[in-house]
Amino acid sequence: MSYSEFTQKDFDVIADAWQVLYASSRKRCPDDKELEVVRQAFEFANDAHKNVRRRSGEPYMLHPIAVAQIVVDDIGLGYKSISAALLHDVVEDTDYTVDDLRDRFGDKIASLVDGLTKIKTVLDNENQDLSAQSLQAENFKRILLTLNDDPRVVLIKLADRLHNCRTIEYMPEHKRDKILSETMFVFIPLAHRLGLYSVKTELENIWLRYKEPDAYADISSKINRNIQQRAKEINAFIEPIDEALRKAGFSFEIKKRVKTPYSAWHKMQVKQIPFEQVFDLYAIRVIFDPAKDNGESERDQCYHVFSIITGIYRYMPERLRDWVKHPKSNGYEALHCTLLSPSGIWVEVQIRTRRMDDIAEKGIAAHWTYKQNGYVGENDSEMDLWLERIKEVLVNPDVNALELLDIIHNDLTSAEIYVFTPKGEQRVIEKGATVLDFAYQIHTEIGNKAIAAKVNQRLVALNHVIKTGDQVEIITAGDERPKREWLQFLKTRRARTEVMDYFKNERKQTVDYGRDILAEKAGLLGYKMDEETLQRVEAAYGAQDREEFLYQVGIGNVKLDKLSDVLKSKQRFSLLRMFFSQKDKDKDKAKKQEEYIIGGKDGSHQFVIASCCNPIPGDPVVGIKSPDGKITVHKKSCSVAEEIAATHGDWVVVPKWLQVAEDQAFLVRISLKGLDRMGLLNEISRFLSLVMGANMRRLNLSADDGIFSGYIDLYVNSKDVLEKILKKLTTIEGIESVSRIDI
Repeated sequence: MSYSEFTQKDFDVIADAWQVLYASSRKRCPDDKELEVVRQAFEFANDAHKNVRRRSGEPYMLHPIAVAQIVVDDIGLGYKSISAALLHDVVEDTDYTVDDLRDRFGDKIASLVDGLTKIKTVLDNENQDLSAQSLQAENFKRILLTLNDDPRVVLIKLADRLHNCRTIEYMPEHKRDKILSETMFVFIPLAHRLGLYSVKTELENIWLRYKEPDAYADISSKINRNIQQRAKEINAFIEPIDEALRKAGFSFEIKKRVKTPYSAWHKMQVKQIPFEQVFDLYAIRVIFDPAKDNGESERDQCYHVFSIITGIYRYMPERLRDWVKHPKSNGYEALHCTLLSPSGIWVEVQIRTRRMDDIAEKGIAAHWTYKQNGYVGENDSEMDLWLERIKEVLVNPDVNALELLDIIHNDLTSAEIYVFTPKGEQRVIEKGATVLDFAYQIHTEIGNKAIAAKVNQRLVALNHVIKTGDQVEIITAGDERPKREWLQFLKTRRARTEVMDYFKNERKQTVDYGRDILAEKAGLLGYKMDEETLQRVEAAYGAQDREEFLYQVGIGNVKLDKLSDVLKSKQRFSLLRMFFSQKDKDKDKAKKQEEYIIGGKDGSHQFVIASCCNPIPGDPVVGIKSPDGKITVHKKSCSVAEEIAATHGDWVVVPKWLQVAEDQAFLVRISLKGLDRMGLLNEISRFLSLVMGANMRRLNLSADDGIFSGYIDLYVNSKDVLEKILKKLTTIEGIESVSRIDI
């Protein structure tokens, strides 16, 4: 922020933005008394932020106005939240206190602002001493409790984060990387979990634009070209649906939706496919007003619409998604089907009522609105149940505050499946759960006494992973008791907590068991668990007390899934503890001024290319600087780097590639698919080795029924060289697609 006298142009810009917000607020707040509170909040904040500018040079007041605009337009909150959004930076950035706001605007608005100020303090405070770790952890825990005390605090914070991301171009690059990583790690999953679709998708696209700018530009241009080519086909596809629904007497509208650049990119990464194989680019939404006098429920009327449109077009049964009968845990309801158009393209159709569409777009805020207006839906409990589950975690005294960030993140990002009891009762459980997790979900005693299970009438072990649609029957024995080994495969927090509670009074045995596990895993990796190795592992996992560390290993809280990397690299830090580690202002200032040149001659920094993402010269990269000065170079979109940057922002640096020597090479993997023919493999090999001079490390191609696919690992000098190779490979007869994939 900076200070300079406002000009008349500045005052006019603020006034124009306020008029837009005022108009939106009037629609949301028909009561003149409520609207007057919003006006007073604007005037108060406008005076408090007078002559203050953002990094961009624009008046600071435009930021709280923009946040309030998102709160009312994209989230749909009322006058107290709009007012809190306008006031959210007053306590942090001016001399006014929460008590001042309480005297002026009442307890609720003041408490919302107080909650927002605390969240900002924890996220921005990078200068905590190690001695203050537990205090900061408890503060973070109290902040997350606002999800239960008043979830509006988190909703307003999401609006604040969205606007900060919209203007992130004015941030220095190292700060930008920290904010974007934090956004991907915490705020995007939170927006998804609270049902804020528009906020989530915009944050995702901003993340991609800055983390993978080349991919964002390329995918965006391809989507735009595709839209122009397919526009007439989509309109032709909609016409018969429109006509049939009108004849059936439905009041409805049809909206067209195109896959976002991030969504397409994410699918390409997960499925390791090129853009041309992303077939579900298009979707249409049929949003109708359900008839109230025909005796049919909303659900039945959705099925009626489905029967009409599938009478016109053929649908793909395996792509049918019934989120009406089995809504997602974030409250999302819709019926999805994929239809074949006359031109031969598959189009997803989403069928929703008006209420379902409001909840799909505005999530929990719309859910509250309908409940307050007396509407009780068939699936209204889903969001409330989730909030209750979160509260159980936050108020549980056995949950270590230092573990809270990972627990909440995992809960936000976990998917869910639907399984059935032998009597046909539907249960929702976390994806990846075992039959033993399911047993504990039914009842603690059933879990404690479980010995096996039947899944779809087939006998399975307790570690069997269940999937959607399974019918699960638990087999118990009266003398069975929990076993420590169960902690190695249990997935759900409830099941793990029950087993850990059972063994709570057997700490010594658990510590010994943890030591045995550690020694066994180290032995399998070829290491002896001597004192030196044990100290190295303790340092890497941030352990301050050996007994406690071994106890956590014994009960399964420390998974040791990165033990191999720890023992090989002698890395001396843990991701979780990074969030609370010591910061230093002077070092941070020096870091901003210092250049980090990969391959520089001065040798002042040791650079390591991260094996998790294998960046090459030309890739957008981020550096993670450890206490010993070593800088690990990751791709900006690397999930490992995301987690580190999100939880330890002051370790982020911005390295630059030096011009790489011709004899330097970096390992990449390329995926190839196409039509098999005689001599194709030989032609590919000759091209790579003789024409491009590339050194191949591994070649894995196979053919079946005339179709070949596989990958090649090779060394390249830079991204430019790689792109030339990819482009020229596509000119070889038979090769249909070539793309770079993760190793």
